[in-house]
Amino acid sequence: MHAVIQMESPAPAALPDAAPPPLEASPAVISVARPNVLVRFVRGIGSGVEWLFGGLTLAVTLAVFAVVPVLNLLSLGYLLEVSGRVARTGKLRSAFIGFRQAAVFGRLVLGAWLMMLPVRFVSGMWRDAELIAPGSGPAAGWRVALFILTVLTAWHIVWACLRGGKLRHFLWPAPLKFIRWLRQGGQYESARNAVLGYLARLRLPHYLKLGGVGFVGAVAWLIVPVGILILGSLLPPGGGVLLGLLGGGLLMLVALHLPFLQAHYAVEGRFGALFELGAVRKLFRRAPVAFWFALLITLLFSLPLYLLKIEFPPREIAWLPSLFFILFIFPARVLTGWAVSRALRHEEPRHWFFRWTARLGAIPIVWFYALIVYLTQYLSWHGALSLLEQHAFLVPAPMLSM
Repeated sequence: MHAVIQMESPAPAALPDAAPPPLEASPAVISVARPNVLVRFVRGIGSGVEWLFGGLTLAVTLAVFAVVPVLNLLSLGYLLEVSGRVARTGKLRSAFIGFRQAAVFGRLVLGAWLMMLPVRFVSGMWRDAELIAPGSGPAAGWRVALFILTVLTAWHIVWACLRGGKLRHFLWPAPLKFIRWLRQGGQYESARNAVLGYLARLRLPHYLKLGGVGFVGAVAWLIVPVGILILGSLLPPGGGVLLGLLGGGLLMLVALHLPFLQAHYAVEGRFGALFELGAVRKLFRRAPVAFWFALLITLLFSLPLYLLKIEFPPREIAWLPSLFFILFIFPARVLTGWAVSRALRHEEPRHWFFRWTARLGAIPIVWFYALIVYLTQYLSWHGALSLLEQHAFLVPAPMLSM
């Protein structure tokens, strides 16, 4: 009986002196949980380089899309998304969308281009051999070498992409790892899911829809003033001047509101938001100085782009002027979203002095913009049709490329 009682009685509490040593006493745990300063510095440098490389890749990609019909709406949609995110968050860093995803695409393109250099060299040797001695033994040998090298290079590029698409994957094929990879199951499903997941993160349908709706709304606002200006250029000087003044005045009114209407649409996501003048004017009263500054930069940065249209560029480098369009329009869209975000954070209108100062200060800006746009028809390759190319509001490439 006494033994049973002893077994059922609780065990005595452990003494404090018997407690195990604290976890932080182990230097191995510290080194794993917190890398040293040098490792963190190197990782930070690598992350920054990747971010910059992604930004460059994204700018070039948008520039190439800008000269391709339908795909140029992706460029406009991306720029509208930039304005919308900055307006919703109020943070300028929100404008840098998709830089990491673009870095992945840029690594794949750069790695594939590097791997194709030997193929180009062998192809050149084969062509030279065919020119010197068509059907000869050296020419046949170079042709066989080109075929084998092309097959191996294609395999290497695909394998490097499946491994992650980093530059080190392109530099070393890792054949033993490829053999082990083939022995494993479910490789097709994992590769397919990775590709589909990457494409989903790009949100291409969202940008295409955003750009398409923004394009239609901008054309609806611009069709009347631009149409009047084009009609005036076809009439004799007397009637042409009157129509020019009328079209220029209407273009001034459109330029005064359209950048912020597009940003308002990017925030709301509704087609009707592109025509809510009352809402935009209400936002202007809350942040008049910010609206004035954003309008100044938007119209000012669009004017130098007309100089690139004096001579029609060759088709091979048609994307290069579009790169300047992207670099100029991107900060303008960021500032437009910033102005809208300031207005959204304020509930009361600003003092009448700031409101009327901004209104009066906007008049010379839109007047100068309308004047320069009107004069560009005498400098542009397309003549009066260049009036359709409203870079500040439409796709960041000549509209006529559509």
